[in-house]
Amino acid sequence: MHIKHNIYLKPFNTFGIDVLAKHFISIENIEELKQVLLLDKYQDIFILGGGSNMLLTKDIEALVVHVNLKGISIISEDENHVIVQANAGENWHEFVLWCLEKDFGGLENMSLIPGNVGTAPIQNIGAYGVELKDSFVSCNALNIATKTIKTFTKEDCNFDYRNSVFKQEEKGKYIICNVTFKLSKKNHNLHTSYGSISDQLAEMNITQPTIQDVSNAVIQIRQSKLPDPKKIGNSGSFFKNPVITKEAYLKLKENFQDVPGYSVSETEIKVPAGWLIEKAGFKGKQFGNYGVHKAQALVLVNYGNAKGSDILELSKLIQNTVKHIFNISIEAEVNIL
Repeated sequence: MHIKHNIYLKPFNTFGIDVLAKHFISIENIEELKQVLLLDKYQDIFILGGGSNMLLTKDIEALVVHVNLKGISIISEDENHVIVQANAGENWHEFVLWCLEKDFGGLENMSLIPGNVGTAPIQNIGAYGVELKDSFVSCNALNIATKTIKTFTKEDCNFDYRNSVFKQEEKGKYIICNVTFKLSKKNHNLHTSYGSISDQLAEMNITQPTIQDVSNAVIQIRQSKLPDPKKIGNSGSFFKNPVITKEAYLKLKENFQDVPGYSVSETEIKVPAGWLIEKAGFKGKQFGNYGVHKAQALVLVNYGNAKGSDILELSKLIQNTVKHIFNISIEAEVNIL
């Protein structure tokens, strides 16, 4: 067990923010993780996964514990389905590709989402009409206080739109060690109607798509709209899509006839935050070495050596402007630290 000191975290977060970790350790097994939590010298810890859903605004005094648990295994299978378990440190997209290579269906719409498997349930990640909860079975998580492993079922996780028990009442209490999924082996249930997947498949001259075709379409769409974090620092979608009442939506439509909306219940409509931000004039706007991406207004970017505090101030300006113009509050999807 080797604890390093004064480590810069630029390589460990997709925004590319260069804050300093006063103490840092990368963990590769659960026993080592338990040992680190028992160290009296480091009472405060900061859990770091793939670094994809966070904005770091200051140096970290606590011990940064990089969860780097690797491994994917098939737990059980029958003629129609397979139960697969992936450890927390596995890269999410690489895990999706692993499933696709074996023709396991269910995750293809979530191709190219940045981050690691262990942080996926916290956010209930999702894309193009599919969410993690749709194939989630359970996850094993280490209780930081008791150093014991607890299994969380789908019901325990209380999944909601970009939300879970790990962002609410259990926030900061557990470290997810592995996640188990139930995936299809045949008769895959394809989701191609959301967004522009069907248009992309048509452009690819595919009329009877496979799960690999759906994944390829999603990857092409994402690459055309979203910047590669390896080239331009970002965390993907910075804001959640707000959900408003039908009454509020109809009132909004009186002033903005082209406002899109997606029904989520009999009384609620989801409005694309990207549309609101673009209408507010922020799409493609650059403020020195940071700004809003030119192809997707939901994405805030670090063009060079921006500070996390700069990007945070930009996000607040966007929120205040959207509220002023549309009377809609948009919430940050990323964790701000």
